[in-house]
Amino acid sequence: MENVQAIKQRFEIIGNDPKLNRAIQKAIQVAPTDISVLVTGESGVGKESMPKIIHSLSHRKHGKYIAVNCGAIPEGTIDSELFGHEKGAFTGAVSTREGYFEEADGGTIFLDEVGELPLTTQVRLLRVLENGEFIKVGSSKVQKSDIRIIAATNVNMMDAIAKGKFREDLYYRLSTVEITLPPLRERGEDIHLLFRKFASDFAHKYKMPPIKLEADAAVYLVRYRWDGNIRQLRNVAEQISVLETNRNITLPVLQSYLPNHDRQVPSVVNGKKAESDFSNEREILYKVLFDMKSDLNDLKKLTLELLKHDNTQVQEANQNLIQRIYGSKSSEPSEMTNQNSHTALSLLPPAQEHVKQNEFHHATIADDINDDEDYLLAEAIEEEPLNLEEQEVELIRKALDKNRGKRKAAADELGISERTLYRKIKQYNL
Repeated sequence: MENVQAIKQRFEIIGNDPKLNRAIQKAIQVAPTDISVLVTGESGVGKESMPKIIHSLSHRKHGKYIAVNCGAIPEGTIDSELFGHEKGAFTGAVSTREGYFEEADGGTIFLDEVGELPLTTQVRLLRVLENGEFIKVGSSKVQKSDIRIIAATNVNMMDAIAKGKFREDLYYRLSTVEITLPPLRERGEDIHLLFRKFASDFAHKYKMPPIKLEADAAVYLVRYRWDGNIRQLRNVAEQISVLETNRNITLPVLQSYLPNHDRQVPSVVNGKKAESDFSNEREILYKVLFDMKSDLNDLKKLTLELLKHDNTQVQEANQNLIQRIYGSKSSEPSEMTNQNSHTALSLLPPAQEHVKQNEFHHATIADDINDDEDYLLAEAIEEEPLNLEEQEVELIRKALDKNRGKRKAAADELGISERTLYRKIKQYNL
């Protein structure tokens, strides 16, 4: 049996991180068996290397090896792709077709992004795992397949199971052995090593001198978060290799190629990584929306106080709140009263547009407001709901524009699968 170092050289795997070495060691150990394997890890960490290692060291190495990206196949055709179909099974099925499970009989099939499989397909896959049987689409004949299944996913499977998106029994059948690859940001010593390897490869490919990072740029390279992992690092190395005429790369030049270049790995405090406030752009968006809601609630509270009590006293007691909402302390009390009255009126829903200005002014100077009026006023200034769907559409548009319409790159940036992005594009008619 080959050792870890020999496997790295054979499959051109760069790095000496202990977690990476452990993952390769597990792949070597499980290879001679026929048990199913689930490879987990973030997008771009190199999960596709593990199935190749396992297949090449197994007794099936002379059989076929087929890799299938489950997230890239439309839901309506995935059963046909995997299990085949009979002639006339559906519109466009002009002839009988073999599926991947029939074609790879005696070999290995790698199901990438297995977490994106529809539930109906998961049932079919479970049957293959349990007794090696499957049925073509449009057929009633049971067929046998001697095949080894290796799957990979960047989805948290426990969350998917809890949400009813993935079958628990299928998960345990797939993950007889689970191999987890660490994200690039946890492989600090390997990052510069990988960058130098990519720089050397591109220098040879494009017939130019290799680029070299200056000391401060190399330190920054290691501290950057690399949310796209190895795929992103390779992309940055290629861009710099092609576009920069000066082969010594300074820190400002490196930062110009890194999106959100201020996002670095949290510093280590007492042996533990400090938690970052937000892990991705969606969480930042949610925080902004919640802050907006808080401001609206404060505005509602202030307006109620102005309507119930003496305006001058309320302004003096809430000077900080007024400054935060309106941005200035300089307004005269009468001006502030008119400004708040106008604000409260602007928040009235369409159903109450018939409320006249003089009636509202009368309410502002009343000494007391009864319970019924309190209820109506609270209803009048209720904040409008925040539309998350519009924010989602805007994020998808920006990702597609930034990546020039390339769905795979846009999906990686958004942190979703290409299949999910395709469904969203159809849903919102983008």
